[in-house]
Amino acid sequence: MDKIKDAVNNLIGRKPSGPKIRYAVVGAGSIAQSAFMPGILETSNSVMTVLCSDDAEKRDQLAKQYNLKSYSYDQFDQMLDANECDALYIATPNFLHVKHVVPALEKGYHVLCEKLMGCSEEECEAMIAAQKKSGAKLMIAYRLHCDPGNLEVLERVRKGDFGEARVFTSMHTQYLREDNHRGLNGFDSGPVPDMGPYPINGSRTMFGSEPIEVQAMGFKHSHPDLKMEYDTVSVHMRFPEERVASFVVGFATVLTTYYRIVGTKGEIIVDPSYNFDKAVSYTTRFGEGGEEEKTKNFPKVDQFGGETEYFSDCILKNVEPEPNGEEGLMDVRVVYAIKKSLETGKPVKLEPRNRIRHAQMDQLRSVSFGKPPKQKDVIGRDSEKPAVDATPDTR
Repeated sequence: MDKIKDAVNNLIGRKPSGPKIRYAVVGAGSIAQSAFMPGILETSNSVMTVLCSDDAEKRDQLAKQYNLKSYSYDQFDQMLDANECDALYIATPNFLHVKHVVPALEKGYHVLCEKLMGCSEEECEAMIAAQKKSGAKLMIAYRLHCDPGNLEVLERVRKGDFGEARVFTSMHTQYLREDNHRGLNGFDSGPVPDMGPYPINGSRTMFGSEPIEVQAMGFKHSHPDLKMEYDTVSVHMRFPEERVASFVVGFATVLTTYYRIVGTKGEIIVDPSYNFDKAVSYTTRFGEGGEEEKTKNFPKVDQFGGETEYFSDCILKNVEPEPNGEEGLMDVRVVYAIKKSLETGKPVKLEPRNRIRHAQMDQLRSVSFGKPPKQKDVIGRDSEKPAVDATPDTR
């Protein structure tokens, strides 16, 4: 009888154990310690109960700090069998996502997976298939889909406040130390998969359509020790209806994070835009010379807390989250088209796709900003510390 009951539960995903969703944090790097763990404490419907990491020091100290049950990666299956959580937050390196996401989904656990979703379209398809089989919820951690400032920008673009949106431009860069792990593993941990999802997803979201062609140029002019061919990449994307998006991502300049949308009647500049530890601000310009200019500053909110509260609401109310596996797949296919363009030096055409679901205003969550640890207090941070005072990981 118990086995039959478990099988039925798995067909719809695991039922919440109570009014708050219990999370296992898988991966204890800087983004988990500096952003997710402080952020979840500010939510009304989510708690942490489990930690899984391959670093014994992190496991011991963080488990004690947050009163968590801890497991190593080798004990991942044991953790899944222990029934000590309802959902998993996956913050491991991208190439490990599929290894942790698929078995969790197959056992009915709900999964909030960091971006980039995977290292190939095939990996993403495997995760989506596991989600469909079990009925569990799978959400990719696009925190800006729940952020008040970015959602207001999206709403204004959709309403046509700036006329027909035709151009999207962006820059997302930081200066990376030679010993940072993201500079030591080639393309899959480089600036395009690491920082590219923001302008890629931003342009797709603002245009409400999928790119049909990409072209990229790569540059290497900073760290001789970085194990990647390019530390800076410039990308151009063609969208239907002759719209264009262009952006630069890189590990070789000071921290810069903005995007700009230009339409037939005006423009809007969001700066800062992508960083989780800064309040969003935007400036609008209208008129022939842009003389009608206004700036709006938003209160600082906890974007990690906001996305977690939204995902927990989806689990508790049994509704499909908007930035789901398909949303993650759409960005992955662009990232690896960019890789192909870098390799060939030629434009790469993409099969036309139509993403029906898009971010909506009801996803907005205003959660008070948590209290992240100082960078010097992040456990195991020495080999990841940036060379300048910059946000080291913007996922």
